[in-house]
Amino acid sequence: MSAKPLKFKPYARLLTMLGDQLIRNEQVALSELIKNSYDADASWVKVTFEGFDRDFNAGPQAKIIVEDDGLGMSAHVIENHWVNPATPMKLLGKKGDKQKTALGRIIQGEKGIGRFALLKLGRDITMVTRPADSPTENVVELKLAQFDENFLQGDQAMFLDEIELQLEARTPATVIVEGEVDLGGHRAIRRPHGTRIEISPPVGAWTRGKVEKVFEDLSRLQSIFIGPPAEDEAPEAIKGHDVDAGDASDPKVATERDNATSNAAVELDLPRKDDFAVYIYRNKVYEPLGSDLRERLSVLLQENTVFRIEGRFDETKEAFEFNLDGQHHELALVDAELTGLAVFREYLKRRGLNPGQAELLRTMCGSFGFSFYVFDFSTDAKGKLQLDKADKDLIKNHRIYLYRDGIRVYPYGDPDDDWLLIDVRRGTVRASEFLSNDQVVGFVNISQAENGRLRDKTSREGLVDTGQAVDDFRSLLQTFLAWVRKSPYNLYRQRTKKSGDVDVFKSGKVQSLIDEAVSAASAEDVPSPVREKITEANRQYKAERRYLVQRAENTEHLAGVGLSVEAASHDLMLAMQRVMAAIDKLIVLCDGDAPLDREALSAELLAMRGLLSFIQSQLADMQLLFRSTKQRRKDIRVLDLIEKVTKIFATLLQRHKIEVRLETVGSPLVAKTTDAVLLQLLLNLFDNAIYWLQAAPQPREIEIMLDGNEGVLTFADSGPGFREEDVPYVFEPFFSGKGEDGRGLGLYIARQLLERHEYTIEVATKEQRILKGANLIVSFVKGDA
Repeated sequence: MSAKPLKFKPYARLLTMLGDQLIRNEQVALSELIKNSYDADASWVKVTFEGFDRDFNAGPQAKIIVEDDGLGMSAHVIENHWVNPATPMKLLGKKGDKQKTALGRIIQGEKGIGRFALLKLGRDITMVTRPADSPTENVVELKLAQFDENFLQGDQAMFLDEIELQLEARTPATVIVEGEVDLGGHRAIRRPHGTRIEISPPVGAWTRGKVEKVFEDLSRLQSIFIGPPAEDEAPEAIKGHDVDAGDASDPKVATERDNATSNAAVELDLPRKDDFAVYIYRNKVYEPLGSDLRERLSVLLQENTVFRIEGRFDETKEAFEFNLDGQHHELALVDAELTGLAVFREYLKRRGLNPGQAELLRTMCGSFGFSFYVFDFSTDAKGKLQLDKADKDLIKNHRIYLYRDGIRVYPYGDPDDDWLLIDVRRGTVRASEFLSNDQVVGFVNISQAENGRLRDKTSREGLVDTGQAVDDFRSLLQTFLAWVRKSPYNLYRQRTKKSGDVDVFKSGKVQSLIDEAVSAASAEDVPSPVREKITEANRQYKAERRYLVQRAENTEHLAGVGLSVEAASHDLMLAMQRVMAAIDKLIVLCDGDAPLDREALSAELLAMRGLLSFIQSQLADMQLLFRSTKQRRKDIRVLDLIEKVTKIFATLLQRHKIEVRLETVGSPLVAKTTDAVLLQLLLNLFDNAIYWLQAAPQPREIEIMLDGNEGVLTFADSGPGFREEDVPYVFEPFFSGKGEDGRGLGLYIARQLLERHEYTIEVATKEQRILKGANLIVSFVKGDA
């Protein structure tokens, strides 16, 4: 039996699929048409809602007109490309040597279906187009309103080739002619070429709010920021201004910062001499939508940010290069500042790597530029950083945009879009991992040349979310934004807060004020009921304070229990599994008919006893952390507890190939304290060191020096160490260099416990350092506190 050749014959309802169903909304549809104008080197596009009232309700003769002064189309292009769905004309041009238009614009379209966005706006289309240097204009008519929306005639479906278009050539041209045209209230000369499309009757219900939304989207088609970093430029747009990032709440620092970055990419693209502009009209009336809000946003971006970041990810260097308020920084993917972030570690894990193998990571997304502007939405923001409700609402309407060759990728940047999954992670992992989407405005620049693997969806709804390239792209941006939250923004908050609440508690200021009130109430002219109330309030406050202090101290003592359980849980579970396996084996032996081998039974029982002894030992060490009235201060050899803690962390130390070295000087180091305090201290020191060392290059070392003569313990590691700007805050509550992985309480609690025993812990000076990483000095000499 011979094979029968077949050919595809699409039904006419394919038009509905390509237009009405594939395109999400009118904003996206109009943006597709305007992209076509952009590709045609138009200098302006005029969108007119004709036959609409003041509220943009459509009248019986309503139509939407999209007109431009682009290059227009010849009859040949219309016949051989425009009427053919998925024409590869632009795609072939991109792959050849025609990636740019005559004006140097990067061609946006490539799929050959953007024109079908017309059907999202209306059913009858009349297009008049005139190519440059031609006296003839071509008129194309497509009348679909006469058909059922699914192109059914009775119970028969129409085929696509049954839909006819009319093409007429008119000479001389009567519509696309040279003459005056109103553009945004200004008279201009219309060039004798371009395209005019009439769409009627309008599909769906229009309102002024909907039109404003359309305009907002269209106004963001090109970057709303002036001077985004070019893809081939280094991010040093502010060279020569070596301004310390300093305290952003300090007016002097803020002024210096603003002077240094006045030429940075922070202004909005307000009406200016540009090569492409979009205008919205209702009938013959220009609608200047949103201009006042854009001016206000421009001011906010220039004057009210905590800090601004402009930079670029360089894929060849595998590093971020950027300016933060005028200071140049470089952050490599192998830097501990990044490998310590949970979101980056998860990304490495998806690539089959651990933090110590970050140098093996090879991204596929390409290099890209970025700019981020960070605001402080807290109620205690000071000075020019303070925002009112209207400012916050305006900022919330702008998120992080994505632009490809200067043209926006929709819907990224919309207030309800979370393309970087920031809100998702804040809701499911931890809110403190990232700044809120609401308080960060910015943009990311990609290009067809450098980011070919990042492709737009056919629906024009963002990037095709498959493959390694998109995951690389999103993960890199997440990592950088997590670092922004963990490092510069955390430092800003720490500087402004300055641990005021802790200072109030330590100084006893509240009790002092109450004592003054009690003293004043003892005066003869104070009514007796007032005096009694104040005295009673003082008594109740003291009782409540004692209770809360006791609870806080108990909590601080118990904080180390979690660390020890976490570190030892793997070994304990493994030992228990082996015990259970041995018991199961004995049960099988006892249930069998064969005589028991007493020697084998004894060996199994001895193995079980050894495992249970190990579990008992581990739990006994942990029990020392529980606070008890039996725990009195006593002389404790520090070396003994170091050995216990080393044993607790043994598995982690082996897994990450970390060597622990102990050195003693003089007599044994002895501290008069409790086991719980010393264990809490050592658990935190070991936990921090292991966290940072697992991503550090070999050799990975922890060195502990015990100086019994001086009464000092030096704990050092070969990790990245403390950043200079972090040193003043490492013992402050809720400050952590680990980002979302840290609580910021470990070293704070360790210092609190030591201070109660009149001991101290400090960051080592340069002369006291014994390894290149973090070096801490613990003094067990009373009176040093």
